[in-house]
Amino acid sequence: MNISESDRKLLQALQGNVSLSQIDLAELSGLSRTSVWRRVRELEEAGVIENKVALLNPKALGLQIHVLLSVSMVEHSDKVRRSFETHVEGLPEVMNCFSVSGERDYVLQIISRDMESYNEFLNTKILHHSSVRSASSSFALRRVKYTTELPF
Repeated sequence: MNISESDRKLLQALQGNVSLSQIDLAELSGLSRTSVWRRVRELEEAGVIENKVALLNPKALGLQIHVLLSVSMVEHSDKVRRSFETHVEGLPEVMNCFSVSGERDYVLQIISRDMESYNEFLNTKILHHSSVRSASSSFALRRVKYTTELPF
């Protein structure tokens, strides 16, 4: 899709605050209110705007433990990979899952209430899965940067 300069301004504004009014978006993007409404719909239909969500504060919800979990598979067949990927898609503690190159096969971003909850999750939901050979946890000490805004 061809992204114009006004589209870029519109998308940057929406990434910062999706609840801005059409008037505010028009002012920030240099488009008219009608053009903003039409362009947002076009960007949604094209898949550029994938979803509109509220970002919650994990700490305020009692989610204290952030973990990067590296996972190695027992083998590298399509069947084993599909089985694991389907499994992690259903785990609410898994915020992101990446298939990666290097020594490990996957890196998962996990969020948990406390160490006991994480230990239970690791042992019952990850290590017990038949496709997992091993896993290694790295615990976040503090968040240095967090953004959902894409650079484009």
